Amino acid sequence: MADQTHVLFVEDDDVIREATQLALERDGFVVTAMPDGLSGLEAFRTDRPDIALLDVMVPGLDGVSLCRRIRDESTVPVIMLSARADSIDVVLGLEAGADDYVTKPFDGAVLVARIRAVLRRFGHAGGGDRSDQDTSAVGGVLTFGELEVDTEGMEVRRAGRPVALTPTEMRLLLEFSSAPGTVLSRDRLLERVWDYGWGGDTRVVDVHVQRLRTKIGQDRIETVRGFGYKLKA
Repeated sequence: MADQTHVLFVEDDDVIREATQLALERDGFVVTAMPDGLSGLEAFRTDRPDIALLDVMVPGLDGVSLCRRIRDESTVPVIMLSARADSIDVVLGLEAGADDYVTKPFDGAVLVARIRAVLRRFGHAGGGDRSDQDTSAVGGVLTFGELEVDTEGMEVRRAGRPVALTPTEMRLLLEFSSAPGTVLSRDRLLERVWDYGWGGDTRVVDVHVQRLRTKIGQDRIETVRGFGYKLKA
């Protein structure tokens, strides 16, 4: 519930920080607001918030670097805040492990909706030799070559070794695993994984697919130009 959700908000602009904190608190969130990355990291380690909102351009430790530090320690959801939709900082933030981003200036209602969407999907996600054509399922475990996806235990193994995925990456892999060999469009993935009921930036999908590939194998997810992606069965 929103009134039990602790938000870490890192923003150096005093006006934006105070106004956003008040808006989130009116919606029932508990907010810890910090003006720079170093104090934000300290607050994260002390308070262990449920979600982090990080402005890209903050002093001391920028938002992208802070996201990396958080991701090294936790799978807590992270939303980046960027002043420009076309900024390279958006991609850098996603590559650092952020789950979503919101462009500034933003409407308070939109920000709250995005926070709740991320929290909903995080609640759903929670953390012998086989040939490449083996896609059998035994006891909730789907097998794709050397890749094993435990859909009940929410665990992934590659060649017998555990693969650490963020909840967003896990949801993305589950979506692919539910329809191996089927091309899934970026719009479908935005709707099913990111819970977007509206059009979204497909860079979110592209960066997460690339991150997932580095963990489960570059050739396991195939790009189908002009259509989307598919998991090789």
